[in-house]
Amino acid sequence: MITFGIMTLTMESESSYINEIARLAESYEMEVFRFIPSNINPHTLLVKGKKFDFKSNFWKDIELPIPAIIYDRCFYGDDEHSKQCLPIVSWLKSRNDITFLGYGLPNKLELYNTLKNTALSSYLPSSQSVSDPGIVLNKLNVMKKIILKPTNGSQGYGIYYVKKNEKTFHVKTEKQKKTISRIFPNEAKLIKWLKPLLKQRGYLLQPYLELSNNEQQPFDIRILLQKNEHGVWGERGRGIRTGSTGGILSNLSAGGSIITFSEWLSSLPPTKGEYIHQELEYILSKLPNILEKEFMPLFEIGVDIGVAKNGSIWILDINSKPGRKVVLHTRPYLQNTLYLAPLLYGKYLSQMEQMERKNIYEKTLSH
Repeated sequence: MITFGIMTLTMESESSYINEIARLAESYEMEVFRFIPSNINPHTLLVKGKKFDFKSNFWKDIELPIPAIIYDRCFYGDDEHSKQCLPIVSWLKSRNDITFLGYGLPNKLELYNTLKNTALSSYLPSSQSVSDPGIVLNKLNVMKKIILKPTNGSQGYGIYYVKKNEKTFHVKTEKQKKTISRIFPNEAKLIKWLKPLLKQRGYLLQPYLELSNNEQQPFDIRILLQKNEHGVWGERGRGIRTGSTGGILSNLSAGGSIITFSEWLSSLPPTKGEYIHQELEYILSKLPNILEKEFMPLFEIGVDIGVAKNGSIWILDINSKPGRKVVLHTRPYLQNTLYLAPLLYGKYLSQMEQMERKNIYEKTLSH
């Protein structure tokens, strides 16, 4: 049996998703073992974790060698445990005897700097690293409205909209599904607020794009791409995420809602709908291959696309550890397909590894 390792930062993370994967594994001659990177013993190379027991339908504590196939679902924060696990995961990814389903993507700025030299450059909002409040003020003088995003952020945390009025500055963010708005009376007050924010973590600055609908709700298109059991990229589904009126985020973690892509598309004039459809097909036909050419192999990608009021189309975010809420909501019949996908691709990788080892062995014998 193939041991399929799922790695998370806590044993509670994504429990329902991982439980469903584990229940399906036996039918494919696989067993699921979940573990935390910091539980690896560096001397014995054994790791304490939990293995799913099919008979009891329960997870059992066990210590095993590090699995040869690993599905990485670690989401890092600024906490000490994240900082402890990051170098361990980097070490695991450098080992030749371990294969990851996907090796992840770099931070937003590195991703932008790589993609701006590809066929997708025209779809990227211009982005620059910002550590000095002076840069923010200079950009506001030119653009009037900007967005500040954490370089390593996810789920919309720590994103700020900043607008320059005649004399004041308006800052908006979203926390716990609420829009928080603040007015700074002058530059000095804005600088005082910006300094600790930019010092605390890396930020990038982008122009503010008008990505809201007629009801002034921010919205975007979330698309999930995955490899199938033959290692071929395909789309699992897409949907429209809509945020609250006057807000800046459409993220579901910020309280966004979902409608189907076809429902949204049918509300547009046919020519605009056809244009958007063709643009998306072009982006999706290029993106996976470009990413795997520039970075390490991947298994799945969540792509967030914005459609501005002037009709321009933007790649807002690319995530190598996407969620499944949009697809499960718009295509609930794909539930089993989504739970099986990591196992089937893991099995494909395992068979590929065995074939490679066999080829190397045969070449050695012939010499």
